[in-house]
Amino acid sequence: MSSTQERPPGNQDARPGTRERLVRSTQELLWERGYVGTSPKAILDRAGVGQGSMYHHFAGKSDLALAAVRRTAEGMRETAEECLSGPGTAYDRVAAYLLRERRVLRGCPIGRMTQDRDVVQDPELRRPLDEMFGWLQGRIAEVLAEGQERGELAAGLDPADTAATVTAVVQGGYVLARAADDAAPFDAAVRGALSLLSAQLTSNTDDTTHH
Repeated sequence: MSSTQERPPGNQDARPGTRERLVRSTQELLWERGYVGTSPKAILDRAGVGQGSMYHHFAGKSDLALAAVRRTAEGMRETAEECLSGPGTAYDRVAAYLLRERRVLRGCPIGRMTQDRDVVQDPELRRPLDEMFGWLQGRIAEVLAEGQERGELAAGLDPADTAATVTAVVQGGYVLARAADDAAPFDAAVRGALSLLSAQLTSNTDDTTHH
């Protein structure tokens, strides 16, 4: 399982405008440094624009950060949906999400924001985070419920609780991997989650779903 790459946040245009450069630079810096560690000067330097340009498009750092977080959340949602709406059984689709390539040692670009006190205490900045995790858990629960309806997964499985577990495994895996400076704990957590989920497969599910 490869856990070293992840699609860069946002769309990649050949010649982005000033506003786009500001948003992308803020996305990158928030992922690297968090909200508190991302200064307006660092954003301007990364984007290669002047201070006047920033305040022409945004009211300030918080406004720009909100646009960047929303963009990152949208990108993460699109990536997750590609896996969860893909082919195969419910197990296959959840496994595709868990096994997708990630930059594990950089952490989750959205999960890391929850570690910033300034973000958590700001309802506007926190909202995209809550919405992203809420959507993700709900979407995984839908996939698992579909698997139950098709007789792929045991009737006793709780889709909502299991979806929360899958989400927690990913976020906790990021933390453990960063603490160890090694992707191995993340990969181990994913393997464990898949092993637990595979135990819920019924005899109606083809053996090829086991990975």
